[in-house]
Amino acid sequence: MDVSMLQRTYSDLLTSLFREGILNQQFTELQQLQDENNPGFVFEVVSLFFEDSGRLINELISNFNQQAVDYKKIDAYVHQLKGSSASIGAEKIRSVCQTFREYYDKNDIQGCYNCIQPLNQEFVTFKSKLEALFTLEQQIVAAGGSIPMMRH
Repeated sequence: MDVSMLQRTYSDLLTSLFREGILNQQFTELQQLQDENNPGFVFEVVSLFFEDSGRLINELISNFNQQAVDYKKIDAYVHQLKGSSASIGAEKIRSVCQTFREYYDKNDIQGCYNCIQPLNQEFVTFKSKLEALFTLEQQIVAAGGSIPMMRH
């Protein structure tokens, strides 16, 4: 695939991530922090998010499967996940965390529990789509092209 086709594919994928509500404006702002002095900045930040969020979601699932559920600990995990997803523009993950917190504030434990699967699914989807985006970035750079910047 030539550079222009890779760039078009990249732009189409990025546009679809915004259109589907998977990403929000914060991701664009994160991209704007990347420059030639730190070309892997977004990849590094999002990779840390993948690592931390995967761990937090596993902790949530594990805690919900305990005999005595520590809801304060679960709320702390969701609060942390909500903040980190908001900081990188992971809109759907942030939204599910917000819903979880609303159930938590109402002491609706079943509502909280019902958020776990959608949260995990949104994380898996987000990770898969961003990994595809980063693969395209690598292919564009390897082919001698530059990454198209999106304005949303």
